Amino acid sequence: MANKTEIITQVETEIQAETMVAEEGQTIVHCICMQDAFYRIWPSTFLFEHGSSQKSKLITAFNVSFYPQWTPKSPGQKFTLIFEGLSKTCAVFDLKEIIPEDGGFEVNSIVRNGTDVYTVYLD
Repeated sequence: MANKTEIITQVETEIQAETMVAEEGQTIVHCICMQDAFYRIWPSTFLFEHGSSQKSKLITAFNVSFYPQWTPKSPGQKFTLIFEGLSKTCAVFDLKEIIPEDGGFEVNSIVRNGTDVYTVYLD
């Protein structure tokens, strides 16, 4: 069960992320953890647009550590990734963490929406 501080921090993070989309044209991906595990993000995480060679770089992340550190998460807990904006012609894209070991995040065929704010589930 989340405590009051965790809920406030999560809401603040979501508001900050939505502001970044509106003001700077960035793409936001909220990741919901589906199991008790340790999570981390590598800087080599991208959004790959279908039908082109265009990819959006990871700018920053909230509520998760960057490699080499780890962050423990329980089912239902979130972290947020902020990427460069997608091109205007993008309709479908993949989230891929390109790393030199097994276990990188990969969510395929995310359909673009009008807000450029997405939620994905990670096993």
